[in-house]
Amino acid sequence: MSSSTPVPAAPPRTADSSISEADLRRAGWASSLGSALEYYDFALYSLASALIFSELFFTDSDPTTGRILAFATYFIGFAVRPLGGLFFGSLGDRIGRKSVLLLTVLLMGGASTAMGLLPTYDQVGILAPILLIVLRILQGFGAGAEQAGAATLMTEYAPRHRRGFFASLPFMGIQIGTVIAALVFFLLLIPSQQVVLDGLWRIPFLASAVLIGVAVYIRLKLKESPSFVKLEAHEQVQEKPLRSLLRTSRKTVLIGMGLRMAENGGSSIYQVLAISYVVTVALGSSVTAGPIGAISLVFAAAVGAITVPVAGLLSDRFGRVRVYRGFAIFQFVIAVPVWWILSTGNVVATVAAISVALGIGTWGMFGAQGALMPELFGSRHRYTGVSVAREFSAVIAGGLVPLVGALLLAWFSDSWVPLALYLLLLTGITIAVTFITPETRGRDLDLETDALDDVSLTAPATASAPVAAAVGTPRA
Repeated sequence: MSSSTPVPAAPPRTADSSISEADLRRAGWASSLGSALEYYDFALYSLASALIFSELFFTDSDPTTGRILAFATYFIGFAVRPLGGLFFGSLGDRIGRKSVLLLTVLLMGGASTAMGLLPTYDQVGILAPILLIVLRILQGFGAGAEQAGAATLMTEYAPRHRRGFFASLPFMGIQIGTVIAALVFFLLLIPSQQVVLDGLWRIPFLASAVLIGVAVYIRLKLKESPSFVKLEAHEQVQEKPLRSLLRTSRKTVLIGMGLRMAENGGSSIYQVLAISYVVTVALGSSVTAGPIGAISLVFAAAVGAITVPVAGLLSDRFGRVRVYRGFAIFQFVIAVPVWWILSTGNVVATVAAISVALGIGTWGMFGAQGALMPELFGSRHRYTGVSVAREFSAVIAGGLVPLVGALLLAWFSDSWVPLALYLLLLTGITIAVTFITPETRGRDLDLETDALDDVSLTAPATASAPVAAAVGTPRA
């Protein structure tokens, strides 16, 4: 069989798992809006912590210390995400995907909206940063299982032969949220001091309430995932999914984490480290930090909005692993040229380079990952498995990027070469992991076993793997 052989048509859905086109569209919107809210909050908080939070909540400190403290609150939210992933992931495998996705969007969005109501340090003193930290923890806790739940729900909702495309739709929400946050802050950045004095900084956070309302309304009308409905009908819901995951799926979790080294690491490197490098080293001025960061994200997100669904479609046609590996190799090949361009300090070239690197290389992996990650895990602990693999890898690959990058710049006299090598290392790990990752295209999602138990690892990305996965052939 050639690698281009199309996947067999999906069998008709049974009555207990029938999903209409209207249900599928509703699930797509619900998942995409949740992702949009998550990444709107992510981009919004990162910009605010870099530009204005030190003036609002840490005014008793010198500017440098205030900025460090503001970034510390950013990291706190990042660090708590794995705990949210564990809690809500396990809950999603016990009570259902729909209920947990409703809880996460309310918690995440509610915390973001409340930030727009916070008093400043000048008004209530030390209570202001304490309240900010509490809300940041709640925001990160809710976000910890949002993407995992959205990808899991869409993968279980979609027809077998179109899973890649539909599972990529939640990741399009990333582009929507990023663009909205970047545009809002770009408009408010002039001048930043006036934003602080007039309280205009509250508007973007309060606007989260709009996304919450729409997302909650749509999610209330969702049907439960067909796979979870079947588990309930056969009384096979796992009471302790985390224990089951750790007992039977450690290798699968490690593979999931390895796949995210290039994707999550690349995302943080280009969105945080590259912009910081261009402003502080290549341009040598912090005045243009906001505009360059915002414009780069807008253009990258526009490219990514096209790349993500295309990657999903390609994964339906050629297999998840091959497409994922292809985008990882693309990121690897262009890493050094992109960093050289960034080092020139040319603003136009910088925006173009980040748009291509982030919008195609990194977010292309996003598009292929939508269906791949849920398909790797068995039905009884799928939500938990995806959450654990995603969020723990995010701390390792993404959370450490600013610290590692700052250390490399200090050790190597602001040279861009170690930063490029850092990206090559993370991307190389992912490329290597793809060669031990079983192909999951067309896999039966009602199977309780992981993909590693269905497909021989001697030929993980061969053309025959999807066929074996589709019928759920157990390992000999």
